[in-house]
Amino acid sequence: MSRAEMDALGWDSCDIIIVTGDAYVDHPSFGMAVVGRLLEAQGFRVGIIAQPDWTSTEDFQALGEPNLFFGVAAGNMDSMINRYTADRKRRNDDAYTPGNAGDKRPDRAVIVYSQRLREAYGKVPLVIGSIEASLRRIAHYDYWSDKVRRSILLDSRADLLLYGNAERAIVELAHRLAAGENLHTIRDLRGTAFVRKRIPDNWRIIDSTSIDVVGPVAAPIDPYVDTSSAACATKDTVSEAAEPITFIGHLQDREAQAVIRIPSFEEVRNDPALYAHASRVLHKETNPYNARALVQAHGDRELWMNAPPIPLETEELDQVFELPYTRLPHSSYGDARIVAFEMIRHSVNIMRGCFGGCTFCSITEHEGRIIQNRSEDSIIREIEQIRDTSPAFTGVISDLGGPTANMWRLACNSKEVEAKCRKLSCVFPGICKNLNTDQTPLVSLYRRARNVDGVKKVLIASGLRYDLAVQTPEYVEELVTHHVGGYLKIAPEHTEDGPLSKMMKPGIGSYEQFKSMFEKYSRAAGKKQFLIPYFIAAHPGTSDKDMMNLAVWLKSNKYRADQVQTFYPSPMATATAMYHSGKNPLKRVTHKSDSMPTVKGMSQRKLHKAFLRYHDPDNWPMLRQALKKMGRSDLIGNGSRHLIPSRQPAKKHPVVPPGSQPFATQHNGVVSVPNRTKRSSRR
Repeated sequence: MSRAEMDALGWDSCDIIIVTGDAYVDHPSFGMAVVGRLLEAQGFRVGIIAQPDWTSTEDFQALGEPNLFFGVAAGNMDSMINRYTADRKRRNDDAYTPGNAGDKRPDRAVIVYSQRLREAYGKVPLVIGSIEASLRRIAHYDYWSDKVRRSILLDSRADLLLYGNAERAIVELAHRLAAGENLHTIRDLRGTAFVRKRIPDNWRIIDSTSIDVVGPVAAPIDPYVDTSSAACATKDTVSEAAEPITFIGHLQDREAQAVIRIPSFEEVRNDPALYAHASRVLHKETNPYNARALVQAHGDRELWMNAPPIPLETEELDQVFELPYTRLPHSSYGDARIVAFEMIRHSVNIMRGCFGGCTFCSITEHEGRIIQNRSEDSIIREIEQIRDTSPAFTGVISDLGGPTANMWRLACNSKEVEAKCRKLSCVFPGICKNLNTDQTPLVSLYRRARNVDGVKKVLIASGLRYDLAVQTPEYVEELVTHHVGGYLKIAPEHTEDGPLSKMMKPGIGSYEQFKSMFEKYSRAAGKKQFLIPYFIAAHPGTSDKDMMNLAVWLKSNKYRADQVQTFYPSPMATATAMYHSGKNPLKRVTHKSDSMPTVKGMSQRKLHKAFLRYHDPDNWPMLRQALKKMGRSDLIGNGSRHLIPSRQPAKKHPVVPPGSQPFATQHNGVVSVPNRTKRSSRR
């Protein structure tokens, strides 16, 4: 991180320099630590410039010019989500910055950092990555400016973009550049995007707008398989066009090369229906075993996106997580507190990816829907390392998880079907018949982890798929009996079928089933434990009536949330396409497609949030007015059947509506549910 450190190592220069918007924490939950250690293991000299002053080029020149390339990342989060709330208000804090300071990174960090590097070193190859670049790789709706922006590649003037989990791509890229290849000739790496002047002659071009026409679609160019049924793809339903890619080699080796042209930047900017269509096509091309390249014109240039990376095998993922991390912030930060580090310092990531497909979440776009698993032995070794090396360890592992808590070792029962499947979710609208849902291997891992010498407790804090959990009662029993620290957070998100179908989440009945099992096993263990359910306000597809019904459900179940989440349109998410276009890209999209309700105005967003906090007296005037307008004055009154009282209290003090109880808790009857609009290293 400094010239002094380079001198101590005997380096006259770095091979690769990574610029990141996060403080440098040498821990496998921080992306730049993973990239740095991985390249170091390949023999490269890696420099890190963390949170530079972006108002000049001085900090960007601190380590000199790299021999191979600069890598630019916003950090573990999109910089705009990091800096702004769902109401577009500036945050005052930053969990990835020493001292929780809120002013150590710019808006659109990848673009700004790239601009400073171009000013300082105009000709040095520039490669961008991280989730910010990954989710902005094509023309995308930008919530903060309320417009469609072009690919981040053009605004950053980068030479190459790496998206998703890019270990294979960045290692091969570094070796090929070291061998003398020109970066602008490297066009065959999976998980990369770049700009070219024209499409090569040996590629067959498929116009994506021909896919959504009315009537039969020719099988050879059909990237869609029916997504309306609970069953996944089968050998009989998959067209010949979806032949799997059965190799890890270069994309140019394919015999039948086809690229799908999605509507141009100019077209999706001006036509919301085409934007929704382009989003649908992109999400259909995420299975690395059958995805084809996509191309999108930006003016007279072609943005080209290669197929996603092949998932890492277990042995490879083990190697990534067992690189020689110090598991500490860089020494230059002294005793400054880094909140994100403290949250995960004693947690262990056991997997990558998610096949849930929730439309408001970006895990699939970034990590893919095929689960990448670490081995049980590797996970246990990391727990032992934490025990033996962390001076702050008190015997509690704060989490064994990842994007989800309980998808470890779950996969399609048929490799052939998995290679051809184009479904967006393996668990919506029902659990796929081809999905292995046996979580007994995870039970074995939990038991082994909690029996490690020196470990007093292993908690599970990652998001739990309760619809999967109930498939293995032994898993729920193990979880509830040994791995809940009094409260378990769970995310049903809503109660009504309309918004749940747009989220691709299971019905509330699955939650009720899990809740029943949770309470049963808690009683059997002699423990008083509580579920903390999360819900989203103002998600696309949600009406005022839906939120009213949710509020009634909350009250009838004696739930009172302290903090709630309002839908946050993140780049590239399917729900963001819904929000922007008013169309549903979970179905074929045309200009004649039915419109769906979207909540955009701040007053309606506040109303939906108020329904979730129906117990707050500050919300009662707004709710009274809304309920009267909806013809539901019967919910206003002082009886147990009423949602809110008919009158305001004389003074501002906590008032619980008649017949309502707060979340069960040990602190004066009130639970503080963390606000999910705050930053999370997992989601």
